[in-house]
Amino acid sequence: MEISSGPFSTCSAETRKLYQEWFNFADSDGDGRITGNDAILFFGMSQLPREVLKQVWALADANRQGFLGLQEFINAMQLVSLAQSGHIINQDLLSAKRSIMLQPSRSSCWFTPSRSSKKLETSSVTSIVDGLKKLYNQKLKPLESSYHFDTFVSPLLTNSDFDAKPMVMLLGQYSTGKTTFIKHMLKSSYPGPDERNIPGNTVAVQADMPFRGLTAFGTAFLSKFECSQMPHPLLEHITFVDTPGVLSGEKQRTQRSYNFTGVSSWFAAKCDLILLLFDPHKLDISDEFKRVIASLRGHDDKIRVVLNKADQVDSQQLMRVYGALMWSLGKVLNTPEVTRVYIGSFNDKPLNEAIAGPMGRDLFEKEQDDLLADLKDVPRKASDRRINEFVKRARAAKIHAYIIGHLKNEMPAMIGKAKAQQRLIDNLEEEFRKVQRDRHLPAGDFPNVEHFREVLKGYNIDRFEKLKPQKIQAADEMLGYDIPELLRTFRNLYN
Repeated sequence: MEISSGPFSTCSAETRKLYQEWFNFADSDGDGRITGNDAILFFGMSQLPREVLKQVWALADANRQGFLGLQEFINAMQLVSLAQSGHIINQDLLSAKRSIMLQPSRSSCWFTPSRSSKKLETSSVTSIVDGLKKLYNQKLKPLESSYHFDTFVSPLLTNSDFDAKPMVMLLGQYSTGKTTFIKHMLKSSYPGPDERNIPGNTVAVQADMPFRGLTAFGTAFLSKFECSQMPHPLLEHITFVDTPGVLSGEKQRTQRSYNFTGVSSWFAAKCDLILLLFDPHKLDISDEFKRVIASLRGHDDKIRVVLNKADQVDSQQLMRVYGALMWSLGKVLNTPEVTRVYIGSFNDKPLNEAIAGPMGRDLFEKEQDDLLADLKDVPRKASDRRINEFVKRARAAKIHAYIIGHLKNEMPAMIGKAKAQQRLIDNLEEEFRKVQRDRHLPAGDFPNVEHFREVLKGYNIDRFEKLKPQKIQAADEMLGYDIPELLRTFRNLYN
C-alpha cells in the first residue's frame, strides 16, 4: 500500500479499465449508476461490517446524489481496500488527505467468484449429456438470450437437442446416389409401406425431436421436409438426413422456394458426420454446391467425401477422376488438410467387374469397410462430439456478446443515433477488428460479416443490452472449470 498526498489517487489507464469492468459488473440496470441496492450486493461481498460499508458509501457519495458514478465507485473501492487493510474509515481519513494507490488484480479480487455464477454440482448430474444440458440452461442460455444469439447465429437449444441420436447428413448433386446409399446401408427400401412418415410441420413442433429450430425457414421448407421412422438396428443409434439434389445452372436461381444453404448449415451444426457424394461423370461443383460447402465452414472435421459409382470407370480413368475431384475440392474447401475420400459403388447391384476389374473389387470392399467403421464410430464418439460442439457454441456466444456490447457502446447517448447505426453497419468489418484487438480474440472465430450485417439491419442497436461481465464470467467459469470437472467425473481414462 502506498499513501499519496491527494484526496484520492489517480489511476493508470489499465487500472481504470479494470475498474470499469467491475463497475459494469456491479451496475445491475446497465444505466451507468451504482444504486443503493447495487452497492449492498456488491460491496457486501467484501465481508466488511455493515457500519463500515455505510461509512464508505457516505464518503464516496460526497455530493449526496444517491448513487455512485464511475469515479465515486473507484473512490469507494479504494476506501474498501483501506478498510480491509485495517484503516478506520471516517472523515479524518479525508481530512488527512490520504489515499491508496490501488493496483487491483483479477486473481485476488475479493468478489470472485461472482454472485451470478455457481459451480456445477456433479453429484446431481447423471451423465455428460445431462451435465451439458444443465450447464447450458444455467450459464450459456442466459448469455445467448440477452444478445439475440438465436437470431444472428443459431436457435436456442432445447432438451431434445441434447438427447437426440447422432445424425449423418448426405449432400450431393442430383443422381449421385444419396438415397441409394442410405438404402444400401439399411439393406432395405425406405420409406416402406408400413413405416411412419411424419410431415415437416408436425416434426418441427414435437418436443421429443431436435427439429424445432427449422420453423425459422418457414412453411415453404417444412412442406418439403418429412421424417421417416422404421425399425432397424442401425437406426437405433443413428439418424440419416437425406437431402434433395443440389441444383446447377439456371435451376439454382428459379427452383428453390426456401433457403437451401441455410437449412444445410443448420443441419451441419447438428450433425456428427457430413458425407459429400460425387459421381465420376459429374465432378463439376455448381455455384449452389459451392455455397453449401462454404456454409459448412467450422465443421471441417465432420466432412467425408464419397466418390460413388466408381465401378463405372476403369482403373486408369478412376485415377484421373480422383485427381480431378481432389483439385476441385481443394479450391472449395480451402483447407491445407487432405479430406478423406471413400471410393466405391454403394448400392445393391453387382459390381461391374468388366470395367472395374479384380483390383477394383478388392479396393471397393476395403473402402466400404472403412466407411462402415467410420459410421459405427459415430455413436461411440457422440459424447466427444457433443462436448466439442458445445464448447464451439460457447465461444461463438461469447464473441457474439462482445460484438453486440461493443456496438451498443458505440451508440451516442442522445442525438444522431440513426446516423451512428448506419455508420456501424457500413463499417462492420472495422468494428469486428476493434473487438478482436480489444479482446485478443482469434479472427477465425468471428461470424460471417455479410450475414451479420443483414440481420443487424433489422434491429435498433440502441436497444441492445449492455455487455454484462457477470454473464461472460459465467461462460468462462463453465469452460474453465465446469466442463473439465464434468469430464473428470464421468470419464476414466484407464477404461
